[in-house]
Amino acid sequence: MSETLGIDHLGLTVSDLDASLAFFTQALGWTQFGGNPDYPSAYITDGHSKLTLWQQRGDTAFDRHANAGLHHTALKVASAAQLLSLFKVVADWPGVVIEFAPEFSGKGPKEHFMVREPGGTRLELSYDPR
Repeated sequence: MSETLGIDHLGLTVSDLDASLAFFTQALGWTQFGGNPDYPSAYITDGHSKLTLWQQRGDTAFDRHANAGLHHTALKVASAAQLLSLFKVVADWPGVVIEFAPEFSGKGPKEHFMVREPGGTRLELSYDPR
């Protein structure tokens, strides 16, 4: 039996805290519930998960192939229709880079898409009907 109870929150270092906060709260509908202006951060939730967005110091970009650490953050949605609708919003969001549009993950039935949000974090959104 595991000694842990799941993820309490995930902390993401972002290159532009304001742009990332706007993306999560306005494009994805998350809510900010705190933060720390002295160590620039924003605490956000979708009602199920919690993220801490931390302002990056310096301009060193993360390379998922070369650096140990976060590869991507994956968020789930409730339906295939919601996934497509959300993709339309996200695809037009300023500063978002589309890695790939909605497609099956492997042979399916899970569907997903991958983007980099304006602060640089790789983000997967998915729907799994199973």
